[in-house]
Amino acid sequence: MAFLRSSSGFENSMILRGRSVWLRAPMLGDYADWAELRAMSRDHLTPWEPQWQRDELSRGAYRRRVRHYQREARDDLGYAYLIFSEADDRLIGGLTLSNVRRGVTQTSVLGYWIGKPHTGRGYMTEAVRAAIAFAFDTLHLHRVEAATMPSNAASIRVLERNGFRREGFARQLLKINGVWEDHLLHALLSSDVRGDGDAEVSAE
Repeated sequence: MAFLRSSSGFENSMILRGRSVWLRAPMLGDYADWAELRAMSRDHLTPWEPQWQRDELSRGAYRRRVRHYQREARDDLGYAYLIFSEADDRLIGGLTLSNVRRGVTQTSVLGYWIGKPHTGRGYMTEAVRAAIAFAFDTLHLHRVEAATMPSNAASIRVLERNGFRREGFARQLLKINGVWEDHLLHALLSSDVRGDGDAEVSAE
């Protein structure tokens, strides 16, 4: 099995693999590489993210972040991954499937970021493809949702390349870098996806 059962739910032990990337859950030992990549990419990332806190890149803030991710996975509420290049195992970004809802919904929300040195190489397209396989084949979700600012052309391309369909427009949906921003709404259904073998999931 790709999950380890704990008393409260699941612990995410999966490695997701795509053509040029692999993904695994963040660990405390990733702090230095994570902080370095986020720091050098700050100007690239802040226009698309919630406002950074004063201690955003501190070791303590990262530790709290990882513990939050671990609780979310145990309770089947969300799954966070760091993204690594297949060629050299270098950390290049991150991805989350958050706000997992069960019952009659079976849905989650996709989010992602990539470090500035690694943009434009197709890494995020492959990472999202691997996450979609995990969402539908392992979590057995019915629907994955994503929201993008209309000006974020690169993020929109990632979604479109993975088959997401634009479904609507939400006014001032999220507070991004201190400002309430409009977002385009996208979604992908499990029935939209054809198994092509491009992504695989393994437990290691």
